[in-house]
Amino acid sequence: MSNKRRFLYFLAIALSIIYLLWRVFFTIPWRANILTLIFALLLVISEILSNLTGFILIFFRMLSTKKKWNLVIPDYTSTQPLPDVDIIIVTHNEPVELLRKTINAATYIDYPDKSKVHVVVADDGNRPEVKALAKHYHVGYSGMDDNHQAKSGNINHTLAKLHAPLFAIFDTDMIPFSSFLRNTVPLFTENFQQLADDPDHTEPLSFVQTPQSFYNADIFQFNLFSEKIIPNEQDFFSRDVNILNGGNKRALFTGSNAVFLRQAVDEVGGFPTDTITEDFELGTMLNMAGYISLATKVPQSSGITPIDMKGVIKQQTRWARGVIQSCRNLHIFTNRHLSFINRVILLNTYFYWWAFFRRMIYMIAPILYALFKIQVVNANFWILMVIWAPGYFLLHYVMGDTSGMGDNAKIRNERWGEVQETFFAPYLFIPVILESLGIKAKKFKVTAKNVTYSLKDKLYILPYLILWTITLVAIIKFNYGKYGSEILVGSVITFWLLMHFVNLSMCLFIAMGRPVYRKNERFIRRVSGTVQATDGQWHPIMTEDVSEGGIAFRTTDGPVETIAEGDHIKLTVKHQDFTIHLSGQVARISHRDDDVIYSVQVEVTADENRNHYLQLIYDGSNKTLPSVQDTWVTPFDELYMNLVVRARTYERKLSRRFNRF
Repeated sequence: MSNKRRFLYFLAIALSIIYLLWRVFFTIPWRANILTLIFALLLVISEILSNLTGFILIFFRMLSTKKKWNLVIPDYTSTQPLPDVDIIIVTHNEPVELLRKTINAATYIDYPDKSKVHVVVADDGNRPEVKALAKHYHVGYSGMDDNHQAKSGNINHTLAKLHAPLFAIFDTDMIPFSSFLRNTVPLFTENFQQLADDPDHTEPLSFVQTPQSFYNADIFQFNLFSEKIIPNEQDFFSRDVNILNGGNKRALFTGSNAVFLRQAVDEVGGFPTDTITEDFELGTMLNMAGYISLATKVPQSSGITPIDMKGVIKQQTRWARGVIQSCRNLHIFTNRHLSFINRVILLNTYFYWWAFFRRMIYMIAPILYALFKIQVVNANFWILMVIWAPGYFLLHYVMGDTSGMGDNAKIRNERWGEVQETFFAPYLFIPVILESLGIKAKKFKVTAKNVTYSLKDKLYILPYLILWTITLVAIIKFNYGKYGSEILVGSVITFWLLMHFVNLSMCLFIAMGRPVYRKNERFIRRVSGTVQATDGQWHPIMTEDVSEGGIAFRTTDGPVETIAEGDHIKLTVKHQDFTIHLSGQVARISHRDDDVIYSVQVEVTADENRNHYLQLIYDGSNKTLPSVQDTWVTPFDELYMNLVVRARTYERKLSRRFNRF
């Protein structure tokens, strides 16, 4: 890091601290009525915590070095024996066809000695169809009845039957890549060698966490027509924040696609059963026991993320309650066994889930003044400009500058972070408060990944619509009839109202949803093969993209006149040394960059062809989705684009209705 950049970071923190001191000592309306005073105190506490979490990220980035950030995966060492690995696929009540993809992929994982890899399906539903699926793929099966300890109980029950020194955990929907063990196990064998060479100065490695990655667009990407513009919402933590945690040897376990040292997990008593976020709590327990944890930055698996409001809110609520619950179990504020870095990471995680409560406070504060003249900050405009503005804008610049480093640059900027906070705020702030008070939810279920749209789902838009309407009224009422200096003096209130108005407008578009027409996700895959035209001739092809229901290709010997839309054709594509046989109907013929692209709806037989075809599709990230943010596109651009796209959609619907009469 350059001295200039380091100076800017220090300056941003210093100016922000000066502002916060001024806020605490000079701007709180102590003589106001009790309700106004309480809200004023909540506002200043929110500002302090928001700045604190920002300071922590800046602090970690300043501590990080290139070596820390870029975790190098070593080669398998010849001085250490190759360890056995148990791969546990955890399932509850998910669809069998979803589970099939994960089991199939697990059987293709590369390892120098495949006999040392033991795949086991942990099914707490004891379902006959899952047992049959495991038998079909020649993998182990661990069934159980009456599991009252959720995912942890299922894993602990399965671990009691296994004995490998390393084990990996996968959720049903998290499909491993063939390179998964190659990019995790060598870190353990390297650590084993270091412990043998210098046990006094080497910390044992407990687990390696690979990023949470998803092959479908999340609710923000999909509903905002932003599949090419912004990365998945969870990338910011998995490929940025947790990499920083891992650079400090305190990566957090995120529930799936991680490899563990069995001895370490046994030492802390297995997976904790008194929390709904056993992943978060287990990782910390291992760190407290003297073990380190690392995080890699290149995805080694890919799953499916929910894109319906109900599923997304339910998932986030479970995580929020679980982390609050685990933090209470771990006594993060008073636990003497926590190292300084560990405590800072946990505090940062804990306060993250309070960001949604803070966001509600930030939205309400300017509305109170604009509509009801309730002043929760006593401040002169010019003093505010001198003390608040420099620190605020410099801190936001610094946070944008530090939003990812190296290959992870610009995963998410501050403005997009505010949109996502605003989206979750109305639904998460109450569960966070209740869980903090010890009021637990009665029951939690696994988040369904299928998209559902009912009348109830459409009602999720109401909180955003109410807040959006109130904010719009506040903007109009506050600025109506003002001229000259009055507009200038009130510009801070107007600024905040406009920022929240834009964020809420984005939330309205997200909550409106978007029709889902595609049944299967497409993946860019370039593999060779052949196609048989209707005249019986075979032609060489190169695929463009593939999905479970279709394939797009171009013929490498030029356009084929004997292939037309609607034709039934046969195809072959190569996967490793296997030739996959497919058949299907030509759905569309299009032109792209002087090439003719044939899109075919395919059918594949339920045999080895299907296994290889599934592996061809899911062995690798979905490159059609972005891994970094398009910095040229702002939320304002997105807002305008959504207005245009949705206006055109409604225009087409109206035109079709009028044409019927």
